[in-house]
Order: sequence, then C-alpha cells, then structure tokens
Amino acid sequence: MDTLLAADRIFTPEEILEPGWVEVAGTTVKAIGSGHHPHREPDWRTTTLAPGLVDTHVHGGGGASFSTTSGDEAALAAMAHQRAGSTSVIASLVSAPIPVLADQLACLADLCDDGILAGLHLEGPWLSPTHRGAHDLRHLARGNAAAVDRLVQAARGHLRMATVAPEILGGFEVIKALVDADVLVAVGHTAADTATTEEAVEAGARIATHLFNGMPPLHHRFPGPVGVLLANPSVTVELIADGVHLAPATLALAARAAAGRVSLVSDAMSGCGQPDGRYVLGSTPVTVVDGVARVTSSGALAGGTRTLAHGIRTLYAAGVPLADAITAATATPARALGLWRRGRLVVGANADLVALDDDLAVTRVMVNGTWR
Repeated sequence: MDTLLAADRIFTPEEILEPGWVEVAGTTVKAIGSGHHPHREPDWRTTTLAPGLVDTHVHGGGGASFSTTSGDEAALAAMAHQRAGSTSVIASLVSAPIPVLADQLACLADLCDDGILAGLHLEGPWLSPTHRGAHDLRHLARGNAAAVDRLVQAARGHLRMATVAPEILGGFEVIKALVDADVLVAVGHTAADTATTEEAVEAGARIATHLFNGMPPLHHRFPGPVGVLLANPSVTVELIADGVHLAPATLALAARAAAGRVSLVSDAMSGCGQPDGRYVLGSTPVTVVDGVARVTSSGALAGGTRTLAHGIRTLYAAGVPLADAITAATATPARALGLWRRGRLVVGANADLVALDDDLAVTRVMVNGTWR
C-alpha cells in the first residue's frame, strides 16, 4: 500500500504547502497536494517536510573516510550522512598518487552501482601548492590528460566532478580532458588571477569549490577567482556554512550575489559527528578541537565536522530565507550535477525526504521510499 505523509508545511519547487501531503509509492513520489488528503488519513504527520538533502562535497563522516579501498568503511561514512538527512552523497577524494586514486575510485564506484553513493568527486591532485589547504603537498600533480583518462575509466561513469587549479602546469589540459569526458569541472584550491579564472570558465568550468576558501581573497581591483566565479551566471558556487569556514555576513553576501546558484556543502571529514580527537584526511593528520578540524602540523582548516542539515540552519540564521536555504541544500546541487530525480519534491522524483522540527533539526529520513 502507498504511504501517505502529511506536514504543516512542505517545501516544493513552486511553493510552500501549508499544510500539505505527499503520497509515496515504492521508491517514487506518486502525488503531492495542498491542504488535507481528500480520501484518507495520513500514515505519518510531521512539522516540516523537505526533499532529501544533496551533499556534493563530502570526504567522510561517522569516523569513516571515503579515501579508502574498503567498501565497508566508505559505506559507513555514507550511512552516517544519510541518517543526518543527506540522502544523496557525492564522495570526495583528497589528493593522492594517481594509482591510489584509481583504486579508491574503483572501490567507490561499486557503492555507486549499489545506490549507496550518488557519484564521485576528485578534489585534487591538480591543485595549487600555495592554496592546497589540508592536501598533502607530496601528492599534488601537474596536469596530464592521460592521468585524467585513467581516473575516469576507474570510476566507471560515476565521476561527476573534479576540482582543478587552472593556473598549474597542464591545468587547461586537465580541464579539456574532463570536459571531453563529461565530467564537471570545478575551480578551487587555486591561486589563479582574474584572467585565468575567466579562461577556465570559458573552457567549461561550472562549479566553484567552497568559494572563498582555498583561493585568494576578493580585492576590489583584482577580483580573482572569488569575483569571477561569484559574478558569472553559469557557475554554481559551493559554500561551507558550518559557522567556521565563512562568517555570517559572507554567507549572506554570497547568497544574494549568486541567488539561485548557491550549493551548500558540508566538506565533512571522518570526524563529522564524532568526538574531538585525532583523525586522518587522506594522508594528512588532523586534530579536531571544539568541533573544528585543523591540520595537526600547520593549523590549516581540514574540512568540516558538521552535516549539511547544520548548514541550512546556519544559512537561515545569516538572514537567508528558509526556502532559499533549503533549495541550496537540495535542488541547486542536484541540478548542478545532473541528479534530475533528486533534490526536489515533485511527482516522479525519488522518494527521498527529510522531516524537520521547529528548530530545523532532522527528525526522520526517507531514502527511496524507506525510512532510515
């Protein structure tokens, strides 16, 4: 029998239904309506229903990492985020030697085949040494189309995105190879100047990897990556709204300047949802203190420890309308990565939903029509 859900408010792409209902048949949204269902009582009622969250930049969580060749470990990380409301997760890999990345991609591709992951993201190794953040300097590489081809093949069609610093030697060779392979190019961990960033967008780059972080700051005469990527209407901009990476005013500025193009990401590492302590991001030792992850040796920020749902609350607290904050964690990232049946509450979409309470905390999660 179909499942009927009701809520005081339901976020759809067109409007907020207050109240409304959603009917789920198997793994699919069958019907949506406003008011009360005309023929039956709901099987379950809540305060707020929203689409399942779509996190397109995640390195791990729940004490587990995606930079692994253990499918069991990677599945643990994915499940930790699913339970927290992120029903669609793009696993991100940090810089490593090409053979290691190929093995990791092959392992994670199995989880994509099984529907546990929604795709894969290479954050490196084609990054700037001066803006590498937590990436291991030893593993950064010059651009090489043959390496791109090897990694694309290892991912078996599941590589959705790759972050590139266009100014590095061979950077545009990498961008061309990725575009030719139908992989989204993101600009990030870059020291590129304004002209080089503009050239990267002209060459096909369509994503800004965690805008503001891992790139030179905005200057009024030299806008650089921040200015170019924020202003270009063809670019979707990632923001880490964890209360650490960006100030509230910066979040509000970006949300207004890139209205409809903001994609919230957690950039979560294995310490997400875990106690303070010592962790590893790729090959880099990381220490988490008071919920903030930093490279043990340098103090550089080393990813996030908050979930994407936390990002919605942070963006909303910065003054962004709630509907826009939810869209930034659902429809916008799904659209940017071509996940057409995810991130929206519409008839025919995947039955991925999150229930939220009055404080916007996740209380229940449905993935493909099944409560988790």
